Amino acid sequence: MTTDCTACPLRRQSFFDEMTQEELDKTKRFKSGELAVDPGTPILMEGSNAPQLYTALRGMGLRYKTLPDGNRQVVNFIFPGDFIGLQAGMLGEMGHSVEATTHMTLCVFDRGDFFDFFRSSTSRAFDITWLAATEEHFLGETLTTVGQRDALTSVAWALVRMFQRGDALGMVQNGTMPFPFKQQDIADALGLSLVHTNKTLARLRERQLAVWSDGTLKIHDLGALAEVADLELEVLRTRPLI
Repeated sequence: MTTDCTACPLRRQSFFDEMTQEELDKTKRFKSGELAVDPGTPILMEGSNAPQLYTALRGMGLRYKTLPDGNRQVVNFIFPGDFIGLQAGMLGEMGHSVEATTHMTLCVFDRGDFFDFFRSSTSRAFDITWLAATEEHFLGETLTTVGQRDALTSVAWALVRMFQRGDALGMVQNGTMPFPFKQQDIADALGLSLVHTNKTLARLRERQLAVWSDGTLKIHDLGALAEVADLELEVLRTRPLI
């Protein structure tokens, strides 16, 4: 059964901004259905002119670009609440691919209705712009990490950022959160070899800072790990939900 927007489980999370009744009604009209996908399913393909946009209702995934030699660059990791396909909605085609890492449920929106949705609500248009700006900021921080931080600092940075995001979504229990990604995914995101990534994770485990195994991530001391990552811990700002 399709989840009614008024009963959306994400709306109960304090991480997301509250909607006015008018905003909720507009979102309900914009939503055309739901899509359930299995792990490994391509959701959007680089270069495609996809007719749909999505919000991740449940599950986690990856955004990545495929290189000419067949390797890939992971661009970002998808968490519940993320809006997917905005690039195609604005530019006409996707500049990267999106793939499900776990079983995912996606709220589906018709791209043909996107600009009417954008025009009819100033607040919702601002929300979409805010999401795009936040994505750009994160990519800038990622590029800085890839270009300027060593392997230990880079991996610590990635784990802190994703752990904070999971915590904001209520996914962390007793210092542990589901983390279904592969070490290769982190290596691809940070421009590291798999061997180097594995050795770096072992160093963090030996220092009793973080343990990633069996699809879970446990962080023993987030503050100490943030120091390794050269980060100042801040409370994440709430974000819009489309």
